[in-house]
Amino acid sequence: MSEEEPIFEDALFHQKRKHGKWRVVEAPVVEGPVADTHAHLQMMRDPSLSLARAAAVGVRFVETIVDPTDDGFRTFDELPTWLMGASRVLRNITSAGSAAGGAGTGTAAGAAGESAPGAATEAPAREPWLPLPAVRIAAGVHPHNAKEWTPEPAAALRERLHDRRVSAVGEIGLDYHYDLSPREVQREVFRAQIRLAKEAGLPVCLHMREAHDDGFAILAEEGFPEAGTLLHCFNLDVAEVARWVEAGCFIAFGGPVTFKKADEVREAARLVPVDRLLTETDAPYMTPEPLRGALCGPEHVVWTADKLCEVRGADTPEARAALLAQLYANATVLLDRAPTPWQRTGASV
Repeated sequence: MSEEEPIFEDALFHQKRKHGKWRVVEAPVVEGPVADTHAHLQMMRDPSLSLARAAAVGVRFVETIVDPTDDGFRTFDELPTWLMGASRVLRNITSAGSAAGGAGTGTAAGAAGESAPGAATEAPAREPWLPLPAVRIAAGVHPHNAKEWTPEPAAALRERLHDRRVSAVGEIGLDYHYDLSPREVQREVFRAQIRLAKEAGLPVCLHMREAHDDGFAILAEEGFPEAGTLLHCFNLDVAEVARWVEAGCFIAFGGPVTFKKADEVREAARLVPVDRLLTETDAPYMTPEPLRGALCGPEHVVWTADKLCEVRGADTPEARAALLAQLYANATVLLDRAPTPWQRTGASV
């Protein structure tokens, strides 16, 4: 991921090439709405542009992640502004597509060629009106920041969970790869946030890295939340995914399912029950193939959705539409839910 990447104000996908060149690549066709169940909008260089680009390619739902010890609560304050900006940007980029003469994705002039960074590129034609993604929030303290869990941020998080835009507690869990917080502290904070999620009646979004045994054991002891458990960014094998599925968890796949050497991840994705399968990005990280090396945005989830159709054997437009509809329903049932009784009775922020 490079901050030197130009900002492309269009609805195209740009692949990084040599010598500072970028090539437009043909986007997959999605036969229905797509959801990004894990993105960090506040980390995007232009959240409004990211949401507009997502809308232009069929992304209709985004769950954005907030960590009060790291991000503060900027997202809560600025989300309305991002959405208003996205509406204006979307009109601009779709108008540019219409002015380009109605060329479809990948067939516009220069689509298969290279251009210098920042060069204007014709956008594909789009519908005259497209809905912006619905955006909900998952709030929680990442295991990296567990050492920052004190009564003050804990109370602030609890208060923010009353906000009706919040639909999950996350991302929470354990990370034994970086160990940026002591492991015992990570476990204690993980337990505390599971209890908070259960009190609020919200699902949890899990970050587990090289810590799946301890994480599963803690959830088994505390009890998996009735509202649901989402295992974010699954990149392991069939043996690992089986116990999480058996426990009733949703399994989210992002960029790793598209990586060339990730056959074990694709095999796991093939075996997850279809009603437990989710799509995500982890934007601005984990950019899917064939766009690795570029900044990831919520719009890139269409590449993951396309790969899951391939992995699951959905090889006709009708089969793809049915699978994509199920994936989208999974996301919205879990994360785009009505406010909980706890939120309706609490003081909304």
